[in-house]
Amino acid sequence: MHLHNLFAHLEAHTGQEQLDTLLSRPGLKIERIVSTGQASPPGFWYEQEQGEWLVLLAGEAKLVFEDEASPRDLLPGDFVDIPPKCRHRVEWTDPEVATVWLAVYYE
Repeated sequence: MHLHNLFAHLEAHTGQEQLDTLLSRPGLKIERIVSTGQASPPGFWYEQEQGEWLVLLAGEAKLVFEDEASPRDLLPGDFVDIPPKCRHRVEWTDPEVATVWLAVYYE
């Protein structure tokens, strides 16, 4: 077993989100996502087959759900359980500070 740190190897502003799979097992995937100002393209909605438990570890973000009138403002420590097929999008991430997410995808 190797010890790793969720805040290690954060890439400088590359213009792209950084995705790192930390663990993958049948029916389960844990991923670290680092955003530096990225958001979902206009009109794009995530609609995943699996559930997603998402926690914001650093930075700030706005998450929008299709069935909600206004975005959810997320700060470090905030989490949400997104059911399968729930349409959602990332409206905004902080362009000045790395926004670090931990996403747990499950069946």
